Amino acid sequence: MPKTEAELFAFLADLGISVSTVRHPPLYTVADSQSLRGEIPGGHTKNLFLKDKKDNFFLVSVGEEAVVDLKQIHTIIGAAGRVSFGKPEMLMELLGVIPGAVTVFGLINDSERRVKVVLDQDLMAHATVNAHPLTNEATTSIASADLIRFAEATGHDAAILKVSA
Repeated sequence: MPKTEAELFAFLADLGISVSTVRHPPLYTVADSQSLRGEIPGGHTKNLFLKDKKDNFFLVSVGEEAVVDLKQIHTIIGAAGRVSFGKPEMLMELLGVIPGAVTVFGLINDSERRVKVVLDQDLMAHATVNAHPLTNEATTSIASADLIRFAEATGHDAAILKVSA
């Protein structure tokens, strides 16, 4: 069973990581997020769950306005050839979330460390990063340095790369 939002928050608290969360109606797209979330300072994420031809999986988090060249991203993230979007079944199996709720916090569910996490350099330039806490009915704000600590605590090395155009 995937971890719950409450388990995520307990995990963060155990790490001494302070976050704040705002509840809102379900948000499925960046446009939904921009119109419904209100004024939450910091960088807001757009997340891509990708797979390459060798069934390597990648979670790429970029800023909500970022433009990503899906025909070239494989050269940046170290994929084996071109990438495509991962299937919803694998998204649930590996990160414990559904399409529309993809989030870097899903790493808490990747206990086998099958997903490589890539954080865009421009996103990480923000002091605060905002992401869904395993549900698209809330937005959680976390310090960018603490986001890296979270990823490392789940056993993932967060690669910070220039992914956006």
